[in-house]
Amino acid sequence: MQEHRALFVIFGGTGDLAKRKLYPSLFRLFRKGNIATHFAVIGTARREWSNDYFREIIKTAIEPLEPTKEEEEAFVQHFYYQSHNVTNTEEYTVIKTLADRLDEQYEIGGNRLFYLAMAPNFFGVITRHLKSEEIITNNGFNRLVIEKPFGSDYESARLLNEEIREVFEEDQIFRIDHYLGKEMIQNISAIRFANNMIESLWNNRYIDNVQVTLAESLGVEERGGYYDKSGALKDMIQNHALQIVSLLAMEPPRIFDDEEIRQEKIIALRSIRILSEAEVDQFFVRGQYSAGKLKDDTFAAYHDELNVAPDSRTETFVAGKLLIDNFRWAGVPFYIRSGKRLTEKGTRINIVFKPVPVNIFRENEATRKIKGKDVLTIYIQPTEGFSLTMNGKEIGPSFSLAPIKLDYRHSADALENSPEAYERLLLDCLNGDATNFTHWDEVAQSWRIVDVIRQAWDKDTAAIPSYAAGTMGPDEAFQLLEKDGHDWIWQPDAWYRERGYLTD
Repeated sequence: MQEHRALFVIFGGTGDLAKRKLYPSLFRLFRKGNIATHFAVIGTARREWSNDYFREIIKTAIEPLEPTKEEEEAFVQHFYYQSHNVTNTEEYTVIKTLADRLDEQYEIGGNRLFYLAMAPNFFGVITRHLKSEEIITNNGFNRLVIEKPFGSDYESARLLNEEIREVFEEDQIFRIDHYLGKEMIQNISAIRFANNMIESLWNNRYIDNVQVTLAESLGVEERGGYYDKSGALKDMIQNHALQIVSLLAMEPPRIFDDEEIRQEKIIALRSIRILSEAEVDQFFVRGQYSAGKLKDDTFAAYHDELNVAPDSRTETFVAGKLLIDNFRWAGVPFYIRSGKRLTEKGTRINIVFKPVPVNIFRENEATRKIKGKDVLTIYIQPTEGFSLTMNGKEIGPSFSLAPIKLDYRHSADALENSPEAYERLLLDCLNGDATNFTHWDEVAQSWRIVDVIRQAWDKDTAAIPSYAAGTMGPDEAFQLLEKDGHDWIWQPDAWYRERGYLTD
């Protein structure tokens, strides 16, 4: 096990992200020996905390991982806190003094990883001060990790990128999309490129359509103020959904390394057709959840959520059809959807294959219509695994066809021992491996695709379609596929309706 030497400087060190994701992930790396002796963490934020209080916060954050007393004490001794106003130049000198002392104390060798767990409007001012106050070192690596949202449209993202690039080179910038750290997202490449049977069918000769669903059963919770300014299009489609599509649609890289993979993803994103504003209505639909009931749970409408404007036109659901204009995917629709307060939480990909050219069972009245479709499903969360649904003979004297499923799910033990997304991504940062991070060219192209949709919707004054909380979106989302002769493969709401647990 290689031990990494690094000083982590976490701006926003008192925030929810740091406590829920970063500190537990650092502890997992510590427990596995990826970081051990030669590391330190500086948490910074406005709050006036002491080192001792900060370390108590760290202990609480890692408590679910059940550390031994010895592990806990050894780990938290590497954590230091510095109250800091990111707009105050003088306070950066205090951080520099502390960083230099810890670098020497822990023999870190000048390696620094700056994690900006803060609002994007602070990215520019922080990075400028890292340079001007010489917190960036000359004798080790300097890497910048930033969270979404990266801008609110293409133009704001471009200006933000220019600010950051005044200080850091592209290969030093790690734009986190935590979906790219998930085990089954990374498995997409293995499924495609390590199996000749799959890769040989991965084209428009054999694939009918591709469906990507990112469903959330929760509403906006306490994030109403943020979400009402963002919406599902920017919150989920611009980043997570388009990143998944790029992995599904990309050409095989020459070799499996970060530069080659990112280049193929960029080419795939550039092949996605950018709609005209007049086409948006044909290809995309939006929705907003109304009050609903699922089993014994009753849900409020989006308008009634905390910090949401009563006349808000923010979409909580998006479904759309993407067309990829290249030789491999011409004519194959990629359907994407994401929404809040849907029936079940789940992220899955359905690859729907074309039916056989000639149905030899058509003459048989009992089997005139093939019952199922050949579908490869990749389960990303909460369950992880694969299934392949195909047609087989139904048990009995007739030759009726029935769908059969070949199913594999990772065991609970395997999932328990697999790295959490942020753990994997932090380790990638330490290794300088940018495979599972987003290149600026990917961000830029994603915004170009999404901006047209956003602009068309902002000009549209018609009522936004609604869907009852607990369902899988508005009727328009189903009609989007029906007009192409398709339907959504994953419809968990049907199970609840059949049992009387869900009514629209």
